[in-house]
Amino acid sequence: MYDRILLSTDGTVASERAAAHALELAATHDAVLHVLYVVDEDVVTAYSGDEYVDEAEGPEHGLEKHGEETLSALRHRASEADVDIETAMQHGRPDETIVRYGDDQEVDVLVLGTKRRPEEYRTLLGSVTDRVLRLTTRPAIVVKTEVKE
Repeated sequence: MYDRILLSTDGTVASERAAAHALELAATHDAVLHVLYVVDEDVVTAYSGDEYVDEAEGPEHGLEKHGEETLSALRHRASEADVDIETAMQHGRPDETIVRYGDDQEVDVLVLGTKRRPEEYRTLLGSVTDRVLRLTTRPAIVVKTEVKE
């Protein structure tokens, strides 16, 4: 049923549950797991501080480092689960980048994590997962994670 599965991750607790589900799904279907980490350009361009802080370049450097660590950990977990994996890090708006990547790779299903938040929070801020679901034409699985406020 699934040959190509896309997991979008930002390395948070919500992404962790989604990753476990995506790995299990890929193993069950003998599918290739595509894992995408998006460096959010809105975060990078919003930074107005000095370009160099503590010998590291602004937030882009930290986000890329976090992305590499997240992707590396998932490559290790996929290897242990005997799942074929392809990882990518891209820059852009997360929702648009996830949808475009899924289309470019012709994935069969998206796996997205989300934190279960109060309605007021979602109304004010929304979520990347909500926006991806509105933009994509592909099937999607949403893995919810409870968070303590």
